[in-house]
Amino acid sequence: MAFFLPILKQLGYLDEISMMLVNVGSRKITTADDYGSQNWGVFAPNLTIIGFDADPEACEAANAEFEAQGHDWNEFHIPIAIAKEVGKATLHITKNPMCSSLYPPNEEFIHRFPRFPDLVGLASTVEIETTTLDQFCQDEAIEDVDFLQVDVQGANLQVLQGAQALLQRSVFAIQTEVEFSPIYRGEPLFAETDTFLRQQGFTLFDLSPLCREQRSPLHSTNRPGQLLWSDAIYLRDPLQASTPDTFKTPDAIFKLACIADALEFTDYALELLEHLTLTFGQQALAYNLADAIVQSLAQVPDLLKQGLENLPVVQKIQPYLRQPLPVSIVNNLI
Repeated sequence: MAFFLPILKQLGYLDEISMMLVNVGSRKITTADDYGSQNWGVFAPNLTIIGFDADPEACEAANAEFEAQGHDWNEFHIPIAIAKEVGKATLHITKNPMCSSLYPPNEEFIHRFPRFPDLVGLASTVEIETTTLDQFCQDEAIEDVDFLQVDVQGANLQVLQGAQALLQRSVFAIQTEVEFSPIYRGEPLFAETDTFLRQQGFTLFDLSPLCREQRSPLHSTNRPGQLLWSDAIYLRDPLQASTPDTFKTPDAIFKLACIADALEFTDYALELLEHLTLTFGQQALAYNLADAIVQSLAQVPDLLKQGLENLPVVQKIQPYLRQPLPVSIVNNLI
C-alpha cells in the first residue's frame, strides 16, 4: 500500500497533479494487471492510462472490463504493436497467447523445462504493423508520460529504444520485464536493457519477483530452479548530479515522490519529500510537505512509541511545520 499518498490526497496536494501511465503489453491476466487494484487510483480523476497490446481481443476485453468497473479516470487499450521502428514485423503466436512475441521461441531451450512447450511453443505466425511510442505520442500530441510499464515477451528493449525522445523529455519511472536467459531466439537480455536505461539516466531500484523454472521435480529448496525472468523497476534520481535539470524542479521531484510511493518505495518517497521541503519549502507552501510527512509517520504506532522527535527527518523538518504536532505525538514527547 502507498504510505504518503492518502494523506497527500486528504490535504489537497494531489488536486493539481495529473498522472499519465502507459502500459505496453496491457493484456490483463490476473487482478495484479488491473491498475484499479493498485495505488494509482488516488490520482483520479486526473489519471490517464493508455494500454497497448498486439492482440485486439485482449484490448477489447480490457476496455470492456474498465467500462464495467466504472472507475473515475480515463483508460484506453489500443490494439497496436509497439516496437523499435514503424513498419512491419512477424508476430509469433504461442500456444498460450500471453507468451506471443516478436521473437521466435527458442525451441531447444524451452524444451529443457517441462512446462514451457505448452506455454511458449509456437502455434502460428502473422504479419503485423508496428509503430513506436515516439511516433504514437507525436501523432496524438502527447507531450509527457510519467510511468511506463513494458511487458512484451522479449521485445521490451525494442519498445524502450523506440521511445528515446519520450525518455529524454519525460518518464519518471519504468517497470519492464527482463530475461536472464534466451526464452526467445535473439531477444536482448537483462544486461542490454540495464545498460540502455542507465544511459538514459535511470537507476535500477528493484528486481521482483525473481521467476525461476525447474527442469524436473527434483530441485533444491535453496536453489529452486534457474532464474529466467523478472520485473525490473527503474526510477529517476534527482539527487544525483548527472540527472538532467528537467527532473530536478520542485514539481518534478514531487511527482517522482508520488510515483515512488505508488510503487511502494516508501523510503525513497520520504527522502524526496524531505529534500523538497528543505530545498524549496520556503519558496512556496505547495513544496512544504512537513505536515504531510509528520501526519503520515504518526500513523505508525511503533514510530510513536519510539518518539517521532528522535527521527532525523522530523528533526530536520520541524522548523517547517505549520500545524502543532498531533496530540498523540505531543503526549509521547512529554
